[in-house]
Amino acid sequence: MSPPGQSLTKHPDVGCKKQLLLPWVENGSNTCLGEGSGSFLGAITQDLNEEFEPFWSDEAMTEHEIDNSDKDYYLDEEYDSLDNDYVGGTENIPTLDVDVEVEVDEVALNFSDKDTCSDDSDHDLIMDKRLRNARRENLKQQESTPSNSKVHFFVGQSFGSRDEVKKLIRLHAIETRKDLAIVKNDLTRVRAVCRGKIPSFNCDVGSTSGGKQVGRSNEEVKTSCPWVLHISTCKKDESWVVKTLVDIHKCIHPRKVKQCTVSFLAQELVETIKPNPSIPVKVVQDHFQKRYQQTFSSMKCFRAKKMAETHVRGDYEQHYGKLRDYVMELQRTNEDTTVKLDVVSEFNLSSSTRQFKRIYVCLGALKKGFKYGMRDILGLDGTFMKGPFPGQLLTAVGVDPNNDTYPLAYAVVEAETKNSWNWFLEYLGDDLELGRNSNFTFISDRQKGIIPAIAKVFPNVEHRFCLRHIHENMKQQWKGKAYKDHLWKCATTTNVPLFDKSMADFKSFNDKAYEWLLQIPPQHWSRSHFSGRCHCDILLNNICEVFNRQLIDARDQPIITTLEYIREYLMKRIMKVDKMIAKAEGPLTPTATKLFKAIQSEASQQSVLWNGGHKYQVSGAWMEQHVVDLQNKSCSCRKWELTGIPCKHVVATIWYMAENGGNVGLPEMWVHPCYWLDTWKAVYIFKINPLTGMDMWPKSSCPTILTPPLHHKQIGRPKKKRKKSVDELSQPMVKGGKLSRIGKTVTCIKCKKKGHNSRTCK
Repeated sequence: MSPPGQSLTKHPDVGCKKQLLLPWVENGSNTCLGEGSGSFLGAITQDLNEEFEPFWSDEAMTEHEIDNSDKDYYLDEEYDSLDNDYVGGTENIPTLDVDVEVEVDEVALNFSDKDTCSDDSDHDLIMDKRLRNARRENLKQQESTPSNSKVHFFVGQSFGSRDEVKKLIRLHAIETRKDLAIVKNDLTRVRAVCRGKIPSFNCDVGSTSGGKQVGRSNEEVKTSCPWVLHISTCKKDESWVVKTLVDIHKCIHPRKVKQCTVSFLAQELVETIKPNPSIPVKVVQDHFQKRYQQTFSSMKCFRAKKMAETHVRGDYEQHYGKLRDYVMELQRTNEDTTVKLDVVSEFNLSSSTRQFKRIYVCLGALKKGFKYGMRDILGLDGTFMKGPFPGQLLTAVGVDPNNDTYPLAYAVVEAETKNSWNWFLEYLGDDLELGRNSNFTFISDRQKGIIPAIAKVFPNVEHRFCLRHIHENMKQQWKGKAYKDHLWKCATTTNVPLFDKSMADFKSFNDKAYEWLLQIPPQHWSRSHFSGRCHCDILLNNICEVFNRQLIDARDQPIITTLEYIREYLMKRIMKVDKMIAKAEGPLTPTATKLFKAIQSEASQQSVLWNGGHKYQVSGAWMEQHVVDLQNKSCSCRKWELTGIPCKHVVATIWYMAENGGNVGLPEMWVHPCYWLDTWKAVYIFKINPLTGMDMWPKSSCPTILTPPLHHKQIGRPKKKRKKSVDELSQPMVKGGKLSRIGKTVTCIKCKKKGHNSRTCK
């Protein structure tokens, strides 16, 4: 028997005669009840394998009679107020005693788009109970349904914000490879549908079977996928709840999903770009195609990689606005650190912006360690920046007790000019407490701006020129290994008589090349004219070249990323040197010990003659003879004065004195203290402290904002590698056992002009 005033009808959405609505459907209303305690919500269809007419007969109703007094079994007046908004119930419904199999096609808790929770207390209790039951049952269904997707939606699921909802919809579309689109997106609702293509199968319309027409016309073919998801807000707790979910797809998987945008791919690439920023675009494209089973163009992958790089290293223009905050954080965490920031002069003093010009950094730990090193020599060099706002990176690098590089200061300037070098050297002199009359030693590559800058700021210092750059200039007119050998022979002589002899040999070899080299004063490039105050006899500026080589990956980054890369490299370098110091043994550093052992092996071939005072005559092979003065710590070869390490003549003299009862101690004690192991430890006892994240930096109170410098983009692809010399590019080629002449310019023996030979001479 049926409830009073209601009749039994089929649900209008049931297309098969074997699919019925259980247990009741109210005529003229959208309200329906489901089976089980809240497990089925909304319209439930059943696929029955037996005939249903006997079940709905009078005998069946008598056998399964329902008590009308139990109002949980059917609709009453209290639920009539929800008919316009709510479809489906979650209360306890009696289970039918018929052994049937029920297949759930869709489970939905339907609300209208304008629906929110009522303010009525009884109504809220009912709705909360229904939502809890719906969530419980759907969670059970989700756990029992295996799926490879990481994102699952179910009725009653709640979210914290609309952005979270849209993010999960996008991720769900990508994982399931479906063309999902958000059609409603406002402050109270988000509705997503599937716009995938449904394949249409052409049937032979009009063919008959047993007098009946088979197939469907083209107008009857469904053109939209039934998948739909509706999420709206709840006023009670301001959360976003899944109200409607039809989790059925009838569309095919597309090869391109619109939700898989460049920004999404960039987020997936961030963790890959950090350890491997030079990953090829082709590798990125293959990775995405295998992971998401979609087609990605190379340009889309290229844009995703660029966006990921920007996320990792930061935006170029925004970094200039945060540069003052970085300076404050650097000085706060590292005591005695010098940072100087220079801007372009602004005629309008009321302007709220200032254009960046230069920045100078000298970390306090490096400054203190350099003063303990006792080697007053610094190499100066500049290298190009590679970003959209390129400039020059100026560096000052010293030599530590182990003959390794010791970076001291660095700066980013607009160009390598006389003005920028003056600005850099003035702050460097203040940090090292150098006056105008200082006897310091610098070595550079003879750049046209640095020579007058050093002469102006420090007129009395010793300025050495890198011998490699001198040879590069010589090769423009005189090429060949013979010229290089003569140049190095003149530069490596340690006293003036040997230098004069080497220059005379060079003059007899080529008078014009000799006259050209004579224009460069020897005190800038020959050891015979060096003072020896810095205890270092280097002729090349490789200490700067080695440091610049470590900064290749930083020179095309934003300004703060570049400065942080340098600081982190210096911090890690101190840690690595500490490990070397812990393993070192002996009174001298490892490099000094190795050099001194080689000198001692040569000293065994020297003979010593004492004059009875404090001078000794030391003779060797090939009529070599020198005078050693132990009281003044000098030798006529000048190697001891230049390096601070006793030469073979001095070591032979020390051994002679020890054999004759002299109290001279170990030969290592005659080495200058700048090579001692204790000095090496003192240099690296100062540590560079780490920095916090950008969000935790102190905010600058300066009223003006820094803007990036002006830059005109050059034509063509930006260069990454340094320009190589002609000799490096033209390597000798061997073809058929003979030296090839490919790439070489021939000279005509008739007219003495280049570009043709005598047979084609006109």
